[in-house]
Amino acid sequence: MVAFFTNLFSCFRPQEPSGCVFCGIEKLPGKVILYEDDTFVAFEDIRPAAKHHFLVTPKKHVESVRSLRKENVPFLKDMESVGNKLMDKYNVPEDDRRMGFHIPPFNSVNHLHLHVHALPYASALKRKKYPIVNGSGLYHKGLVWFVEVGQAIRILESDLCGSVITGACSLVKWDLESEDKQYIIERANLEHTNT
Repeated sequence: MVAFFTNLFSCFRPQEPSGCVFCGIEKLPGKVILYEDDTFVAFEDIRPAAKHHFLVTPKKHVESVRSLRKENVPFLKDMESVGNKLMDKYNVPEDDRRMGFHIPPFNSVNHLHLHVHALPYASALKRKKYPIVNGSGLYHKGLVWFVEVGQAIRILESDLCGSVITGACSLVKWDLESEDKQYIIERANLEHTNT
């Protein structure tokens, strides 16, 4: 029971990049990297849920989708573009593509990673792990633990942070001055939002 609550609330503790399994993953010997540029790296998921299941991660440590704000929309669009490049490489039709993020505390690694799936899912159980539920009215997402990348972009563009991250916010600033797209993360006190 202690392990359950430790994992449940781990998203509220900043994870040190030195302990992050995704930081520097492109340098691991034997790791097959499917895509790499100055900002992102992509590789196969070790437990694939679909015909093709890739992860796109930033090279710089970003804790989760919970960390993102409106100014990070171009960053998310770049991640989505990498996912689409991978799907194009494997000739996956657009209707068979699904991309999104688990929302803490339902994520397995506290380093932002975009799940890129080529449908169909391997099983009904795997499909349930990545549900897409649309909301209504001002809300672009239903109450589930997975947010599709397009939903996340729409939510951040409309500044409804509470509907993506369910009530707790931290501050992330995107350094527009940087030529190599460095993303600077600044921690702030948790802000509680009512949505």
